[in-house]
Amino acid sequence: MHAPAPLVDAPTLEHYLVVSARSPIALRLILGHLLRTLRKAARIEAEAAGKSIRGSEAKISRMERAQVTCKHDDVMDLLTLYGIDDKHVRACFTEIVRISRQPGWWHRFDGILPDWCGKLIGLQEAASVIRTYEVQLVPGLLQTPDYTEALVRQAYPAAAPEEVRDRLELRALRQNILTREDAPRLWVVLDEAVLRRPMGGEPIMREQLRHLIHMSRLDHVTIQIAPFNRPGCIAGGFPITHLRFDVPALPDVVYLEQLQDAEYLDKPDETQHYRSVLDGLAQAALSPQESLDLLDHVLN
Repeated sequence: MHAPAPLVDAPTLEHYLVVSARSPIALRLILGHLLRTLRKAARIEAEAAGKSIRGSEAKISRMERAQVTCKHDDVMDLLTLYGIDDKHVRACFTEIVRISRQPGWWHRFDGILPDWCGKLIGLQEAASVIRTYEVQLVPGLLQTPDYTEALVRQAYPAAAPEEVRDRLELRALRQNILTREDAPRLWVVLDEAVLRRPMGGEPIMREQLRHLIHMSRLDHVTIQIAPFNRPGCIAGGFPITHLRFDVPALPDVVYLEQLQDAEYLDKPDETQHYRSVLDGLAQAALSPQESLDLLDHVLN
């Protein structure tokens, strides 16, 4: 049985390639989503699909959840099993597989980048909207180089100069998404404590505050401050990042960072819960203009 045409027609797949080509991780997720959707549309159980590629139900699950990179022959065999024989569609899948197997630019920083953080970078590269709530530090996408360096030296006091340099370069490269022609919308809610904590000392913090003011005036950046005197601005005391995509095959993703690990949530009920939390924070926080006024007040 063929899957519904809108899911697998060549123009749609070509669109996915265009909007996500910069992020192999995003294409890996798209590929997994499409394979799962095609399998269910064909009414084929995961066990049977696994046997068709000389694997198991667990292998199909890992492929569909993008926990592994897919092999070209496996994908082609599954497309045949699912009744997908259009040459243009299969050619698009071939290209998706090829790009999804490539390392992202951030992989050259593997020596300093935790495994769980690379996925976040790849998702940010493909996101259309990034929403973040921070309780202690300025989000990485909005940090100045001096603020980042102060943070790195505090977190890694034994780091060699080369490691510090690499961490600063990685941060700067990640921030490039905000200067792209198709930059994502960045919506940040900062706890007031972030402004009051003089990371690196007063001169560095003043420079950082000026940078936040500058960034808040960009059309695609919104910064809101959650002040101390509003009880509705409390959300458990941990940072939250919510990512949305202009690609139907990519669900929303919530990123929750911990001390030595991170959790990625993509089930609709989970992501909707955290989206509601962020909506509540944004509603309780100062408006963008009030936040800009507070930033200016703290600076002066």
